[in-house]
Amino acid sequence: MPLLHLMLAWFVSALALWIVARIIPGIEVRNFWTALVATAMIAIVDFTIGWLVQIVVLPLTILTFGLFQLAVNAFLLKVASLFTPGFKMRGILNAVLGSLVLTILTLLLRQLVF
Repeated sequence: MPLLHLMLAWFVSALALWIVARIIPGIEVRNFWTALVATAMIAIVDFTIGWLVQIVVLPLTILTFGLFQLAVNAFLLKVASLFTPGFKMRGILNAVLGSLVLTILTLLLRQLVF
């Protein structure tokens, strides 16, 4: 059952990314398969360097009451797009907006599914 839950969560996250790419003009995802691959790459980037980036910028995150976390998430999203063919982020502002919308949309979709 945990594997089914993981697969469903991956699918929901990919769906959220695909929808975000349709909403925000600076984010491009070629198709749903690319969204699945991009979601996996986002998880890999977050697991490998995300924790280090968050530790380094922790003082800024505290000083901004957590708002700097948007910039961190945007950076990690941009890095993931560099390693995923068919997934493009054009501009840091689009990455920040995309990160915010992706977080909210993923939260809403997971509430509906789980």
